[in-house]
Amino acid sequence: MSHSFSSYLTTSPVRWSRLKGAVVALAAASVLSGCGAVNNMIYKTTGDVMQGFSRDHTVPYLMASNDLAMGCSMSEATAPLLMSFGRVTTEPDQLAVMLYLSAGGCAEEQAREFELDALAAMNAMNANAAEDAMIRQKRAYVLASERYFKGWQHHEAHYGEAGTGECPDFSNDLDEFMYLAGLLSGLQALNAQIQSTSSIGVPANIGSVVARASGCLENDKWWGAPMALRATVWAMIPGAEPEGEDAFERLNMADEQGEAAGVRLPHVFHAIAASNKGDQALLKDVIREHAESLEQTPANPDWRFVDAMATNMIVALSDRLWVEHTGHRTPLGQLGTFWDDPREEVETMNLDDLL
Repeated sequence: MSHSFSSYLTTSPVRWSRLKGAVVALAAASVLSGCGAVNNMIYKTTGDVMQGFSRDHTVPYLMASNDLAMGCSMSEATAPLLMSFGRVTTEPDQLAVMLYLSAGGCAEEQAREFELDALAAMNAMNANAAEDAMIRQKRAYVLASERYFKGWQHHEAHYGEAGTGECPDFSNDLDEFMYLAGLLSGLQALNAQIQSTSSIGVPANIGSVVARASGCLENDKWWGAPMALRATVWAMIPGAEPEGEDAFERLNMADEQGEAAGVRLPHVFHAIAASNKGDQALLKDVIREHAESLEQTPANPDWRFVDAMATNMIVALSDRLWVEHTGHRTPLGQLGTFWDDPREEVETMNLDDLL
């Protein structure tokens, strides 16, 4: 027996209740799906704005600062937030280069502190404390290498495969600096992996790739750092130095450019090459040169952060030498001096003649 739709509803209150529930559910689903689309649009817009603001304003502001600890805290705290916007908009690959380079530096700073603890413990003949500190040092280097390598991977994702002979079309100076930062991140990833005595998958040829890719940057414009980077790779990798080139001669030239520009990053490369060579006398000379330059030339106001970073690493190398030989770090205000420097004779007056 057939019934009309209205009579069906009238004669079946239970069915009417169920139908109302279905209508409400459909309406709610429609509203919620609309809210989801609106939310996604808001998230995408927010992500785009945050990426653009961080790239155009936060990074330049940070580069003009010399507070390394603040920069370290910022990168570790904000990296998860800023990188999460890659879930709703384009992946922030370029910004990630700076975030992971800085965060890797935080972990490497911890590793250097643990190394000093180990050296001090060995100086005090405390074998257990020394071994424990060395274990912590290697763990910190693993973390540093992982972070640096993430920065390198994002660099490759944004700029394309490095070292292929094709250079990216840079849009402005900040774009070029980000490219340089990515090269530093790649080289540091390999160095930290070696220091950790572990393997996290950083390619062994990354140094050569970085050296080739550095040719995409103007040496004069970037404080001699691109040439210093190449020369360091030449000095560290057997057979990498081109015929007719002298890595340490190039490093000397880069030092002068960095000093004149007030961005002494080449000193770091020179010191690393000297340390890797086992030439302590040369390492001391580079540290002395850096200390003298700090007194003579102020930091470039646009790149104070990079110059401060270079000084921080030079101080770390100086501290290592001091702790190895004396058990304590470089005395405050005495960067560029060493425990075995000849003592200046102080002229004294014989007070007996005045009595």
